[in-house]
Amino acid sequence: MRKPGDVEHERSWWKVMCLTGVDYFSTLGYQPGIAALAAGVLSPLATLVLVALTLLGALPVYRRVARESPHGGGSLAMFAQFLPRWTGKIFILVLLGFAATDFVITMTLSAADGAAHIVENPFVPSALEHHNLLITLVLLALLAAVFLKGFAEAIGIAVTLVGLYLSLNLVVAAVGLYHVFTAGDLVVDWAHALTAQHGNVFAMIGVSLLVFPKLALGLSGFETGVAVMPQIKGGPGESEDNPVTRIAGARKLLTTSALIMSGFLIVTSFITAVLIPEKEFQQGGSANGRALAFLAHQYLGDLFGTAYDVSTIAILWFAGASAMAGLLNLVPRYLPRYGMAPEWARAVRPLVLVFAVIAFGITWYFDADVDAQGGAYATGVLVLITSAAVAVTLSAARKGERTKVIGFGAVSAVFVYTTITNIIERPEGVQLASLFILATIVVSFVSRTRRSFELRALTVTFDDAAAAMIDEAAAQGVIRIVTHDVDQRQPEEYLEKAAEQRLESHIPDDAPILFLEVIVGDASDFSTDLRVTGIELAGYKILGVDATAIPNSIAAILLAIRDRTGINPHVYFEWTEGNPLVNLMKFLFVGEGEVAPVTREIIRRAVPDPMERPHVHVDS
Repeated sequence: MRKPGDVEHERSWWKVMCLTGVDYFSTLGYQPGIAALAAGVLSPLATLVLVALTLLGALPVYRRVARESPHGGGSLAMFAQFLPRWTGKIFILVLLGFAATDFVITMTLSAADGAAHIVENPFVPSALEHHNLLITLVLLALLAAVFLKGFAEAIGIAVTLVGLYLSLNLVVAAVGLYHVFTAGDLVVDWAHALTAQHGNVFAMIGVSLLVFPKLALGLSGFETGVAVMPQIKGGPGESEDNPVTRIAGARKLLTTSALIMSGFLIVTSFITAVLIPEKEFQQGGSANGRALAFLAHQYLGDLFGTAYDVSTIAILWFAGASAMAGLLNLVPRYLPRYGMAPEWARAVRPLVLVFAVIAFGITWYFDADVDAQGGAYATGVLVLITSAAVAVTLSAARKGERTKVIGFGAVSAVFVYTTITNIIERPEGVQLASLFILATIVVSFVSRTRRSFELRALTVTFDDAAAAMIDEAAAQGVIRIVTHDVDQRQPEEYLEKAAEQRLESHIPDDAPILFLEVIVGDASDFSTDLRVTGIELAGYKILGVDATAIPNSIAAILLAIRDRTGINPHVYFEWTEGNPLVNLMKFLFVGEGEVAPVTREIIRRAVPDPMERPHVHVDS
């Protein structure tokens, strides 16, 4: 599988738009039907509300996200900057749970809708009727097989599928409009139904606003749009910190796809509401989950309708590929880096198998029902868009952009309302998301606990002063390092500490000592680069380092000294006071605690041969 950002795989923004478009545009396969079920004859007006929020709310938000997070991290990356330490990590895990809900349900719902198009096609053998579940599972298995084999030509396939699918939809939309305007009685009947059910325009607008949360699936695709940013071709010589060309391309991608989708949503919601009887949208109806396919067969014949079905099935299936790509971008980006997933979670194939099994389970649970999965899908979509709106509001506030704070704040309020309303009306969505969140947090902390005894240092480097101190000690034949908790860094501290260790550990008075001080910064980080600095104070030589955990950093530095000098250093500790279990918990979450035995255990796991391990001493 290609890695985001590989130069040889970068493409023009419009081609990458097709990759995210297989998710966004494919919602035309089921969105008009879902709108009709939710709003009835009001679905065109409710869709106008959706389009207004798309163009005036979600689009400006994600254009800002593209500028603030140009490497595909999206709103999650923005919050990772705003919320440091454990608060930020927990929040990211929660958002990852909702993101998993969004992307996995994209896979299962799209496959289920593809199965609905298959069984409803008149040329498909009747033996497949009522076997939606089996067909959906087969589509998901094929999707997993493609990723296991490799997905190098994703963008080329996406361009072909999107071009064909939008062309066929354009034909269906044009023919639908023709039949609407040449059969004026249909429009009259629809208008009468509007008046009879809702009385006046203000009532219609009010109801449209109330049912809008049920149409939120039409906002799907924005998070994917920023996730694929690394695929967009950048300009020559641009820095990774500010890839201007890539950011501009992403903003064009978002704007163009939103305009195309908005146009199709307005037209298709209108023609389906006018031309299709309401009963056909219901469970078991011929237009349920496939409103535009229904029109294609009815007005353009079964041959064209079948071509439309094949195109729809292909893009719905490939929408799952877009969602899988999003998951494969997000999970390795965060969980292994936080220590909250094993290192194999950076590999594509094991993750594909994990996500495939989850998708199978969800498909079985919902019995491959498109309508039943709509709530869970909308919840994932809305939470991610809400988080993006809040993130850009915070960004604007931090930069003192008051007008933008008001604008983005208003958009955030609308999305918060929409999300809460959707959760109240369709609690199954947040229930499923909660399971994802709980599973994400439990697996993450179990993994973090299991991996806590790793070295956790990406690199260890010594500045010139530290290197000189180490080399000078090595010239004596023995390197003695005394660990020290920093207080005020006064000469008296080091005088007292040296005297204690020489007495308790029987270090000769004339033997040189190096003090090692580890200062914990953000203990919620898992791995870090260790930069050891040398400090000399009143004749005492001190090695200082900022790190995420004390025992792991000490172990990594000792091994780096051994590799530099060829001498196994001696390190001296004092026993930590307090309850050992409490100290162990402090180590897991604060990076401190039971330092001596944990350092010894980390070294033992890292170096199988006892003769090659640094010597650990603990005074009584």
